[in-house]
Amino acid sequence: MKKVGVLTGGGDCPGLNAVIRAVVRTSIQYNWEIIGIKNGWRGLVEGEMELLSDYSVSGILPKGGTIIGTSRTNPFKREGDIEKVLENIKKFGINALVAIGGDDTLSVALKLHTMGIPIVGVPKTIDNDLSCTEYTFGFDTAVSIVTEAIDRLHTTAESHHRVMVLEVMGRHAGWIATVSGIAGGADEILIPEEPFDIDEVCGHLKQRYDKGKKFSIIVVAEGAEPKHLGSLIFGSKEKDDFGHLRLGGVGHYIAKLIEERMNVETRVTVLGHVQRGGTPTAYDRVLATRFGVAAVELLKNERYGKMVALRGNKIVPVELEEAVSQSKKVDKELYDIAKIFFGR
Repeated sequence: MKKVGVLTGGGDCPGLNAVIRAVVRTSIQYNWEIIGIKNGWRGLVEGEMELLSDYSVSGILPKGGTIIGTSRTNPFKREGDIEKVLENIKKFGINALVAIGGDDTLSVALKLHTMGIPIVGVPKTIDNDLSCTEYTFGFDTAVSIVTEAIDRLHTTAESHHRVMVLEVMGRHAGWIATVSGIAGGADEILIPEEPFDIDEVCGHLKQRYDKGKKFSIIVVAEGAEPKHLGSLIFGSKEKDDFGHLRLGGVGHYIAKLIEERMNVETRVTVLGHVQRGGTPTAYDRVLATRFGVAAVELLKNERYGKMVALRGNKIVPVELEEAVSQSKKVDKELYDIAKIFFGR
């Protein structure tokens, strides 16, 4: 082993730089060179690389985003791109790869592994929806940001006797909405795992009003599905390289229905990319660091085709194939705890 390439793919996420730092500093112990592949898989297609040194990663631990850039590029989508990837791996003398990303990035990593490329994966997503790992770094930071937003919305909702609808990220999983909703004391939490009935939601709000509570906070995941529509609400008809439509708009849709049914003033806050920006929490910094160190150890032991994962309090290797086989949905027991407080 002489040269290891590291890349970050998909959406940016607090903690990416902590992983990069850990990969670089652990690799230096083995006298390996670390090649930073710029802008995800696109960097391997276009041959955009930079040598990462101990100096390169100095001071980046608390910094959000990724110093080597990212993109949602799929090298298997356009004809000729995967050939360019293989050519550049050979051209730059890269002996192995560390791919940091979510299910899309790691699905590409799995395909490259089956083609004989030595590669390991590091799970990254604020959505916390990757299988085989209890938590992904970035999730704790996103939950902290959303919880603070709920706390702030409480005061303005109570002052104006309003219903406040907070739309959060998560795509097809409701982890952010559920955990932050419980932590922030939300009065209703709507998630993709359980399509919602707007009449039932309004019934819960009316229960609160009948008790003299003239305001409510609703947290809704962007992928939540209204039962009467039987489909998701999309913010855009454009698809990315992996075929995903951009979600968004369910918060405004719900607010309109609540105003029509209850004749109560309703406002919407869409946090958007605020959830994935800024400095990572201490928990995410430590988890990301542990993942980065473990990824290098997998390479050292030639355990390719694996992803590092958190099981209990231990970092363990799991098969990439298993990790990307299905998304991890919200635990029913956790959501049942949240429902105890609906309408209270």
